[in-house]
Amino acid sequence: MATQTAPLLIQTPLVEVEHLRHFYGRSAKGTPVIDDVNLTLFENEIVGLLGRSGSGKSTLLRSIAGLIDPDEGQVRFLGDKALSTSGIAPPDIAMVFQTFALFPWLTVLENVELGLEARKVPAEIRRERAIAAIDLIGLDGFENAYPKELSGGMRQRVGLARAIVVDPKLLLLDEPFSALDVLTGETLRTDLLDLWFEGHMPIKAMLIVTHNIEEAVLMCDRILVFSANPGRVAAEIKVELPQPRDRLDPAFRALVDEIYARMTARPIAPQPARDGLFPGMGIAMTLPRVSTNSLAGLIEEVDGTPFNGEAGLSDLAETADLEVDELLPIAESLQLLRFAELRGADFVLTPAGRQYAGADVDARKALFAQALLAHVPLAGHIRRILDERANKQAPARRFRDELEDHMSEEYADETLRTVTLWGRYAEIFAYDEDSDRFSLEDPQ
Repeated sequence: MATQTAPLLIQTPLVEVEHLRHFYGRSAKGTPVIDDVNLTLFENEIVGLLGRSGSGKSTLLRSIAGLIDPDEGQVRFLGDKALSTSGIAPPDIAMVFQTFALFPWLTVLENVELGLEARKVPAEIRRERAIAAIDLIGLDGFENAYPKELSGGMRQRVGLARAIVVDPKLLLLDEPFSALDVLTGETLRTDLLDLWFEGHMPIKAMLIVTHNIEEAVLMCDRILVFSANPGRVAAEIKVELPQPRDRLDPAFRALVDEIYARMTARPIAPQPARDGLFPGMGIAMTLPRVSTNSLAGLIEEVDGTPFNGEAGLSDLAETADLEVDELLPIAESLQLLRFAELRGADFVLTPAGRQYAGADVDARKALFAQALLAHVPLAGHIRRILDERANKQAPARRFRDELEDHMSEEYADETLRTVTLWGRYAEIFAYDEDSDRFSLEDPQ
């Protein structure tokens, strides 16, 4: 790709999002999915929404697309009245989905024509424009193929052609490359940027949802980093590196590290809402679904060569082939257990972590049990209740109900599943799935 200069940035607002809120169950008294999000998207820019799963990025994208209505706040496009739900994106907006969303019984040409057909474009013009879009995204010759005959990358190209054929001013992309293999995603990403910089598309701006930090830095002019539970804009980062961007450029690596540091930073002061790492306190601490195998694997990876106990998160993500959405919950869980520390963009094993790495199976379980009871209040709470009862048993429903007083049913279930998995590994209690009960039957 030849050296490119971004289109001249004229600060003309294209989309304005004002005080947007969504709640679980669409109830203003429920748990917020996204809370008080504000965003202005200007013409001639690519903006990334970066954050973990569950931070509300896709919810925000669908609100801008007009596919769902916010519970509070509004979205304005080109200064028009607030967008409303219609089941179809407004005429000036098109969307590319993560899962291709093609109709398998239609050919490539017919899939691309769908948007034009919905807008009552005459058949002859519809066909002409669809063929031009297919040629533009590099699928010339596949007009009569069916989705099952195409690779994942080719199917995503069909989705892109279907989006741009309607001549949108705004292109929304919901993790468009995450379902593709690394090389295919890289090729499609580069081709999309080429089309953008060479002015072959009528698109005036792009808004992309991603949890891939390097992808955001490669593509975007601005990156909005989202916190979770509820989703909020935690940081806005301008990317002023020239295109094409080089992953090995020290400035590129420095920006990636800065974003990792922002995404792992704890709030300076306690937050009134469930924000930051492991939101909640005491037994109401929300835990991510992380397996003990993943925890042990990351400890072993960092303890060994070339890291020898300390690794940059970006280097670790590349070596372990983990997305940020996968890496950070593991790293933060190890920090919670005091087996590691997150120091900005660095992951450092503690003496306890290095001791765990060198221990045998039984010693590892003992170290994990000690850390679990000391630093995860819910695990200690379950063990205490079991110790106090004559039959040494308790229904899991009892603890789910306690958690649901502080968090959504989904988070309560995930948290209890995690502590159950960790507790069984550490042998501090047993759990029977058929009866849905905890007990002290197995621990020694």
